[in-house]
Amino acid sequence: MENKKPLTLVKIGGNIIDNLVELSDFLSDFSKIEGYKILVHGGGKSATKLAESMGLVPQMIDGRRITDFAMLEVAVLIYAGQINTNIVAQLQANSTNAMGFSGADGNLIQSDKRNHPTINYGFVGDVNKLNTPLLETLLLNNLVPVFCAITHDGSGQLLNTNADTIASELAIALSEVFDVTLNYCFEKPGVLFDAEDDSSVIENMNPELYSKLKAQKAIHSGMIPKLDNCFNSLYKGVQKIKIGHHHMLQDAKSICTNIKL
Repeated sequence: MENKKPLTLVKIGGNIIDNLVELSDFLSDFSKIEGYKILVHGGGKSATKLAESMGLVPQMIDGRRITDFAMLEVAVLIYAGQINTNIVAQLQANSTNAMGFSGADGNLIQSDKRNHPTINYGFVGDVNKLNTPLLETLLLNNLVPVFCAITHDGSGQLLNTNADTIASELAIALSEVFDVTLNYCFEKPGVLFDAEDDSSVIENMNPELYSKLKAQKAIHSGMIPKLDNCFNSLYKGVQKIKIGHHHMLQDAKSICTNIKL
């Protein structure tokens, strides 16, 4: 069987995006990654800040955002507009030919509006379909897709979608064609035993340890969706997943959390 070409998929969170120096450093590191690559970004902190300035009160349940119509408008404005365009422009300045996308562009990521038995998440989408052939075409033409956390339902409705989930679903779909490494980059060096101690990195996380720490409520609530997505990705064919500071993208010796089965 022909060897698959490597693809590096990186997701960054709001704390990197909100720090201009950190974002600049990250984009410099990302631009130096050789071969095919994709960037997925969130932006929850920026959306929350704008929403509060407008008198809106953001709601979260288990680390996931409730999105009413007003919050959806804020999310589209911030994620697909300000943040995505700014990142693409900075990548161009780093000699990386990036192109910004929501899930609606090219019908790249389609979602279902979340249907939960007890919680009304509003305009929140769960990914159900990816346009893998178009993604492959973009990559093979040396374009670097940059995805925001907005998808669509195929009937004209935009949906706020967890960026960690988008990264996971992209990694799963593209693992059919590429040898995918999925990196979740944020401001910490990895998943921590103690959220207040950056030296307490869990260097290897497996399902057994994760279940134990979750039962002990030792995992920060915002980390749970990320780790759930990580293990789902591994079960569905993604070969390698790391969580940590973006230094790990260029420094193989950088301490981070390796997610393993």
